[in-house]
Amino acid sequence: MTKKKHNILKMSRKIAMITGATSGFGEAIAKTLCQQYDLIITGRNEDKLTNVANWIQEHSSAKVLSLVFDVQDFSACEKAIKNISQEFENIDVLVNNAGLAQELQTVDQADIADWERMIDTNIKGLLYVTRLVSPRMVQRKTGHIINIGSTASHEVYKGGNVYCATKHAVMALTKAMRTDFLPYGIKVSQVSPGAAETQFSVVRFHGDQERADKVYSGYDPLVAQDIADIVEFILSRPAHVCLNEVIVTPTAQFNGVINRN
Repeated sequence: MTKKKHNILKMSRKIAMITGATSGFGEAIAKTLCQQYDLIITGRNEDKLTNVANWIQEHSSAKVLSLVFDVQDFSACEKAIKNISQEFENIDVLVNNAGLAQELQTVDQADIADWERMIDTNIKGLLYVTRLVSPRMVQRKTGHIINIGSTASHEVYKGGNVYCATKHAVMALTKAMRTDFLPYGIKVSQVSPGAAETQFSVVRFHGDQERADKVYSGYDPLVAQDIADIVEFILSRPAHVCLNEVIVTPTAQFNGVINRN
């Protein structure tokens, strides 16, 4: 392939933006999509984000833009996204991945700060980023938004009260976005994983690794790459096909019940 042809191919790459790309699902999605997309990756931890960006540059020809901000902070979201360079401004794919759970306390005992962090990240953060990215998709009449939900978008479990409520909200927002953006040909999808061994439980239990490990004992949970592969598949469908939701669990899990050996 000549240098000129190679440059044309590079210029024709679409752009994908992934929130929460410093670890877990987001990191795996970024490392998978870099073979086909130029990337905007976001996260709160600059060092971790830099490590992901360096890996992508070493293992692909993708261009990478790293944006360090917290999706809970609208001003920070707005500043980062509105200052994206012209080279990256036409975002074709938005993966709203940033999200978390905090503790497993009942409503009468829960820490309000935990509630606020889940609501601010899982609902408001998703809305903030979508509100800032989607107008150019509407203007161009093209794009694909993928929201990372959960089986908790459909179920509830003891102690999961507010987390489940936020993921139910993600499901409602996914459907609402699909309706809002339908006239513009913009696809909206949701991936809803069950039990997955990432940093999810470590974050939920405020760094208690021993407690987190018990969540995944006795069975084979999902891993981050499983979700990345599904996102890649969703994006590979032809223009006339939209996968509205993919629900995925470990074989050992169904309707919140896990069969442990």
